[in-house]
Amino acid sequence: MRVLAVALLAAAVLAAEAAAELPEFREAPAFRNGAGCAGAPTIHIAMTLDATYLRGSLAGVLSVLRHAACPESIAFHFVASSASPARRLAALRRALAAAFPTLPATVHRFDARLVRGKISTSVRRALDQPLNYARIYLADLLPRSVSRVLYLDSDLLVVDDVARLWATDLGPDAALAAPEYCHANFTSYFTDAFWSHPEYSSIFTNRGRAPCYFNTGVMVIDLDRWRAGGYTVKLEYWMEVQKQEARIYELGSLPPFLLVFAGEVKAVEHRWNQHGLGGDNVAGQCRELHPGPVSLLHWSGKGKPWLRLDAGRPCPLDALWAPYDLLRRRGARDDLLAAVA
Repeated sequence: MRVLAVALLAAAVLAAEAAAELPEFREAPAFRNGAGCAGAPTIHIAMTLDATYLRGSLAGVLSVLRHAACPESIAFHFVASSASPARRLAALRRALAAAFPTLPATVHRFDARLVRGKISTSVRRALDQPLNYARIYLADLLPRSVSRVLYLDSDLLVVDDVARLWATDLGPDAALAAPEYCHANFTSYFTDAFWSHPEYSSIFTNRGRAPCYFNTGVMVIDLDRWRAGGYTVKLEYWMEVQKQEARIYELGSLPPFLLVFAGEVKAVEHRWNQHGLGGDNVAGQCRELHPGPVSLLHWSGKGKPWLRLDAGRPCPLDALWAPYDLLRRRGARDDLLAAVA
């Protein structure tokens, strides 16, 4: 019996070690501040950190640094789930340090229990993960000394100086800035049960202007105003309505943001979120860029460029993501990164 117990324990340890293993990543080039960076403000960027999207996160970080005039003035805040085993978190930290050994970065633990009882199933399982909701809690996770943060999803590339987005003027009262898409059918983001309920649907009647769709993968957030306005509690309220009272939406963490902020968002140029490149949330078909200039490419939707490239079935735009991929392949040369250095 003792032998069996020891064998089971050994098997459990091996399983834990296997779970903690991650792909190897190459070290990115070192990016230095250019002329004129003396006195440049610190740009705070928040992203999630997990095994599933690690490859995308590292590519996103590389793209930010590659195109920044003052890359050494950027501080990254990575949010990892508290539900991740200690070995997995340690592996994530090692992968991050291997790719960016001098990067000013902090890893914050997000307590997944905050949302486990508030999440309802959506159109895609990936949208139901607790870490997808961590952006709601940035004002609590980040130090009070951080008054503004740029939140970026882990499936995008920045191809412009992020300081231009960081400098967005939020005006006298806005807590959030993002590109808006007022041509989208706003009503489609909520169910008939929502629109037929007079109390729910009236939430949009006293907004500063007509509500428009915006994508929560790219947001400039004034954390001081967020805290003062109690926006975390307001977002949680709608999650609880969805979970306990009526199914009022189908799409993960996005609809609560629309319910709280739509019509009161400070609009940003569309160039800063060329989203939808991952296709829809079911098939993930190939899509083209929206008309206009491009500062940020966002593979929102089911299709992720690294998965399609690995499968040998990439979409045309996935070729733009490939040069930022830090995955170490057997036999590949590290100097392939020269393409983005």
